[in-house]
Amino acid sequence: MSHAIETYRSGLFDLTHKLTVEKHGHTALLTINQPPANTWDRDSLIGLRQVLEHLNHDDDIYALVITGQGERFFSAGADLALFADGDKARAHELALLFGQAFEALRDFRGVSIAAINGYAMGGGLECALACDLRIAERHAQMALPEAGVGLLPCAGGTQALAWLVGEGWAKRIILCGERIDGETALRIGLIEQLVDSGEARGHALLLAARVASQSPVAVRAIKPLIQGARERAPNSWLSAERERFVELFDAEDTREGVNAFLEKRAPQWRNR
Repeated sequence: MSHAIETYRSGLFDLTHKLTVEKHGHTALLTINQPPANTWDRDSLIGLRQVLEHLNHDDDIYALVITGQGERFFSAGADLALFADGDKARAHELALLFGQAFEALRDFRGVSIAAINGYAMGGGLECALACDLRIAERHAQMALPEAGVGLLPCAGGTQALAWLVGEGWAKRIILCGERIDGETALRIGLIEQLVDSGEARGHALLLAARVASQSPVAVRAIKPLIQGARERAPNSWLSAERERFVELFDAEDTREGVNAFLEKRAPQWRNR
């Protein structure tokens, strides 16, 4: 990884051309680059985890945007040819790799945004579901079609989709095999913004740039509190919320933020 990290620090991270990461200010732009359908495989899933580990230790990165190469696919998920021979050991390995990669994405310490520029199917949609926010283009199509080939979503899809859109729509999409378009995705809460074709990446980068005005230390403390309601009743997090508030006073950025406001200037975050 050392050579790759040095390349990333100079502006571009390249993992065997399957994933590329460019720096845009305080934002990392990750592009899934595995034509023709930007599918995930063992190398790219391990690579995603490695990229996230590095970004989590880069104090200059506050946000992450993920998109697909080209105009047609965000990601079609896993290549079904990997499962054609019924090898259970391979299925176990890939399920574990998918879970580890997308759970690492879910737990990224900054703000993650999926720029859905086309088809997001199966593991492709699960990747987007693992992000904090989703922006989709009008022509995008989204589905979790695994049951149609005798499988099931194994990288958080059954849980994250139901949390976002409710049990009814999750069952309609997963159990009935319904493919939804951008308009429907916006209406049911699967995405937060719908844009014209070719514009998801730009809008996602603009939204990510707004994260730079927020304290990255505060964001890192707040995000688990918001996500925690998936695991426990919201009221059970109230004491933790107060504790995290007090703990922020150990951070340099908290003192900087308060003083910048009082001095009527923009804060200079140091992410510490």
